[in-house]
Amino acid sequence: MLSPTASTIRLFLHVLAAAVWVGGQFALAGVVPVVRRGAPELSRPVARGFARVGWPAFAVLVLTGIWNLIAIDVTDTSTAYQVTVFVKVLLAMVAAGAVVVHSVGRSKLALAAGGALGALASVGAMFLGILLHTGS
Repeated sequence: MLSPTASTIRLFLHVLAAAVWVGGQFALAGVVPVVRRGAPELSRPVARGFARVGWPAFAVLVLTGIWNLIAIDVTDTSTAYQVTVFVKVLLAMVAAGAVVVHSVGRSKLALAAGGALGALASVGAMFLGILLHTGS
């Protein structure tokens, strides 16, 4: 059996946190409308329940993302790699900001736009992370 390394542990934690953050957003998007129809008063508590797991996962993403950058010498990478890292970090920041808007918003527009933009930016950041890891 292969032995884990710091690199594999770092990647595992990053992917696990991304699965919770991104997957949780899509799971919530499927669950909340059903909850809203059956017991509308439970929509907010369900969303807050995810937030108790989702935001710590996002924090793990940030920390392991910084760890990923420290583990390589970014200045020793190609310009294309550096641009991809920059766009990935930008998408992660957009995702966080949009989800905050969704979380604190009261209008249908804030809820819809924040949720949609947060999910799309999260998926984009996840895709770019895979692109960076595979080097394609």
